[in-house]
Amino acid sequence: MNWPYELQIGWRYTRAGRGGRRNRFISFISGVSVLGIALGVAALIIVLSVMNGFQKEVRDRMLSVISHVELIDARGGGMPDWQPLATKARENKAVIGSAPFVASQALVARGEEMKGTMVRGIDPAYELSVTPLAAQLTKEGVLTRLKPGEWGIVLGAELARSLGVFDGDKITIAAPGGQVTPAGVQPRFRTFTLVGTFRSGHYEYDNGLALIHIQDAARLFRVEGATGVQVKLKDVHEARNVARELALSLGPEVIVRDWTRTNANWFDAVQIEKRLMSIILTLIVAVAAFNLVSTLVMTVTDKQADIAILRTLGASPRSIMGIFMVQGAASGVIGTLAGVLLGLGVAFNLDVIVPAIEQLLNVSFLPGSIYLISHMPSDPQQGDIIPIALSSLALAFLATLYPSWRASRVQPAEALRYE
Repeated sequence: MNWPYELQIGWRYTRAGRGGRRNRFISFISGVSVLGIALGVAALIIVLSVMNGFQKEVRDRMLSVISHVELIDARGGGMPDWQPLATKARENKAVIGSAPFVASQALVARGEEMKGTMVRGIDPAYELSVTPLAAQLTKEGVLTRLKPGEWGIVLGAELARSLGVFDGDKITIAAPGGQVTPAGVQPRFRTFTLVGTFRSGHYEYDNGLALIHIQDAARLFRVEGATGVQVKLKDVHEARNVARELALSLGPEVIVRDWTRTNANWFDAVQIEKRLMSIILTLIVAVAAFNLVSTLVMTVTDKQADIAILRTLGASPRSIMGIFMVQGAASGVIGTLAGVLLGLGVAFNLDVIVPAIEQLLNVSFLPGSIYLISHMPSDPQQGDIIPIALSSLALAFLATLYPSWRASRVQPAEALRYE
């Protein structure tokens, strides 16, 4: 191919460096720079893929238990007739399901064991159209055991284990507030029968959520009907936009909360951590990329005679600058491509690599009793990989500017004086 001579010479300089001791040293420094770029890019891809995987896993498990959007009466009372509100919400094309609920904090007691938990009253006939957990429990026949007036309860598996209860055991729910008696205000208790357990894979809900029938919940917490309506959307990522639309259409009498608002601390923390990790690891890539400066400066010093000969043959300063920019850019491209391939290779096989390391070292990186999930997830996304590659190439290109400019300023007479 009839390529420009700047490209041919620059690529030749990139592949050269095996002749003398000085050339071998320059080649070694160049190789270290390329390796540094590759490892930095790979580390950035792997870390962001793992963070994406954690975010996806926790989000999916969270949304298997809770709804995408909640509609709550702003007056704080109950809604004896929740159907008109659900019907009006379903006028939005993004809404595909709705179900009533009653939710309140309470104490669950069994003997001397007592734990605070969220008690949610649900209607089994509607709940399965809103949350995947309800659909799973319906398939297993657990929700069919929740019948009004029978005071049945379904606990998270970890909550049931900590209380030491099994199906058929009796547990006591202490509702907030109390009832006035001649002897004073007395706490309100109700005995429930455990009819089943669930395991969502999200430790917070497995250890702190109880499900009862909505009619039993209304009687226990003394509300008229449902306290809110759960809504399921076509696209979970559009929850904020749809919540905004619903808030405008339903008016100020209804409080609209999407899942990113009800879990705002976790959602915002993940975004901030991901942003900070991107900045920190990009600095590692920047350090490796700017190692190219020292490599090219030594190359320019070593090739002054070549530069002088090219100048006497008619090469312009711009052409000389282009030769060394090609050399530096080639190292950046090689390092970036190697890093992308290495990073994707590890990210796509993390489910095999991490268990092998755990088995080899006899350790567990993610104990299920501490973390929300017990395995290392990975979710490489194009929206992360492309910016990483472009940033690495841009940093490598910037690192070539000064040495290339310095090469273009070499004077032929001065360079050939001692040759």
